[in-house]
Amino acid sequence: MARELRGAPVAAEITEDVARRAEALRARGVEPCLAVVRVGEREDDLSYERGATKRCERAGVAMRRVLLASDCSQEELLEAIGELNRDESVHGVLMFRPLPAHLDERAACAALDPAKDVDCSTHESLYGVLAGEPVGFAPCTAEACVELALRSGVGLSGARVTVVGRSLVVGRPVSLMLQRLDATVTMCHTRTRDLAACCREADLLVVAAGHPGTVGADCVRPGQVVIDVGINWDEAAGRLVGDVDFAAAEPVVEAITPVPGGVGSLTTAVLVRHVVEAAERAAR
Repeated sequence: MARELRGAPVAAEITEDVARRAEALRARGVEPCLAVVRVGEREDDLSYERGATKRCERAGVAMRRVLLASDCSQEELLEAIGELNRDESVHGVLMFRPLPAHLDERAACAALDPAKDVDCSTHESLYGVLAGEPVGFAPCTAEACVELALRSGVGLSGARVTVVGRSLVVGRPVSLMLQRLDATVTMCHTRTRDLAACCREADLLVVAAGHPGTVGADCVRPGQVVIDVGINWDEAAGRLVGDVDFAAAEPVVEAITPVPGGVGSLTTAVLVRHVVEAAERAAR
């Protein structure tokens, strides 16, 4: 039976550290504040917002909601972002995506102040991930993967890592972040030839393909650590499942993240850490 890599204990450690840092900022007259921009009432946005609210409360981070109708105009959205950019009491801004189809998401992301971009919405933040420089922040989910990888028991320096998925939210940034830790990274996707063989070669396998069951028993081997980023609703089973066939992989590998309870439970802790770090940067 594989060891389960659960996000909650790591999230608790991060939250405790963030709470201390937030208290130190308040002693200097600075209250760390996250602003959430939500357009409409998507259930996944609402779910994440609830989790972020609880995490902010535990960490001593203030939270402000900017709620816009699902049929709001581009001008209304840009004005809301502009107001948050100008508000010195707001240190981090999280804009839920994807936006409704009638809105220009690229323009909305570009309008956000990179210094307040706590989930890598802007090109400047992406550059920061690429260059390894403190410009904006990495995507929270990608950073959560790295946190779990660091605690997985895999010595990352020189380790072989396969990342399945090439999105700007997880696949590409987590590949770059793991390379900076001296891992040797192969980035694959659902059209990679002989994907299973690429997966089996890895000491650490990170799966963010966006499709349930992408990685099955033929993709894993004994001794591996598997981090499953996928969150998919299985209608037949009536539950959330990952991109990895957990029942097939768990008896084989050394360690694996459950879904739910793995990466997802850690992302809000990374988010509040970014907010407090943004407040620390602004207070220097």
